[in-house]
Amino acid sequence: MQRRNVMRAAVAGAGSVALGFTMTRPSFAYPALPGPSPYGALQASDARGIRLPAGFTSRIVARSSQTVAGTSYTWHGAPDGGACFADGDGWIYVSNSEVSSGGGAGALRFDAGGTVVDAYRILDGTRTNCAGGATPWDTWLSCEEVDRGYVYETDPHGEDAAVRRDAMGRFKHEAAAADADHGVLYLTEDVSDGAFYRFRPTTWGDLATGTLEVLTETGGALAWAAVPDPDGSPTATRNQVANAKRFNGGEGCHYTDGICFFTTKGDNKVWAYDADANTLATVYDDNVSGAPLTGVDNITGANGSGDLYVAEDGGDMEICIITPDDVVAPFLRVTGQSASEITGPAFNPAGDRLYFSSQRGTSGSSSGGITYEVTGPFRGA
Repeated sequence: MQRRNVMRAAVAGAGSVALGFTMTRPSFAYPALPGPSPYGALQASDARGIRLPAGFTSRIVARSSQTVAGTSYTWHGAPDGGACFADGDGWIYVSNSEVSSGGGAGALRFDAGGTVVDAYRILDGTRTNCAGGATPWDTWLSCEEVDRGYVYETDPHGEDAAVRRDAMGRFKHEAAAADADHGVLYLTEDVSDGAFYRFRPTTWGDLATGTLEVLTETGGALAWAAVPDPDGSPTATRNQVANAKRFNGGEGCHYTDGICFFTTKGDNKVWAYDADANTLATVYDDNVSGAPLTGVDNITGANGSGDLYVAEDGGDMEICIITPDDVVAPFLRVTGQSASEITGPAFNPAGDRLYFSSQRGTSGSSSGGITYEVTGPFRGA
């Protein structure tokens, strides 16, 4: 038996679920193991200190504390979670600011050729805005990573005022992912004994009211239970429901084709919740020889190929790819910035440009963040 099949059998025997899908869905049969990247080996560092596969190039599109070229907007400190939205012939990249005072989020507007034509603020007066998620109705959910933090719904175009969504619960929010197939939004919680939540709006597309639920496990069976008091006081939301399933430091969250992929940094795992089958699987665990991915954090996906891209908080300052045929490998590496972390990976609508930030850049300070763009022959673009 090949080593990968041995590993799969071991994981299935430990209680995880190995999932098989048709070609219209990601065909992961977990766990992913180290192997050669479909893009080949990383090349030498470019002029910006980025190691990329052959055929890919990088550029800097914004720097914290500096005015974005061609605009009057000063790019925010500690850029974190991000997403892209279509904007006519161009697109918008939004980015949170994970600073404790001021927080909020900003945006970069690109024209059809990829030139930055505007930059502006879309959220102010919040705290430690870490990750979040895009909605199908083209808003950005910015999440506060503080005790009893809120979710704010923002307009990437900067036209409508941000709205605090109290019904989505008060806890140490990390990321959100919208599941239009089942009419829910998944939420991660960044504490060592955190929970995994879903929010079911009363009306899909309107987050003003709805039910916050937490994933539970009893005798190996998964279920969802309503959180009695989403306000989280005096009892934290994760402690209000018996048998709430615990996750060690919930981080990034990405939904596609029936599967919600999310990460936990405390144990360096990538998980897959199958919403149709109501099952949970371990996509990746760094407890394998030669594992390239550690400090798992933000996660996104390439729609055309089914590839997942996972950013590292620490580790080797890499974004790693996890392919549908269960290979995990470095896609890029940021050099000379060991006191930083990679945040906010997101593809433009065409899928041929990847955005991300080095949160603290070369200085190791939140005022030194750098936001990059990588262009090249991405699979499926």
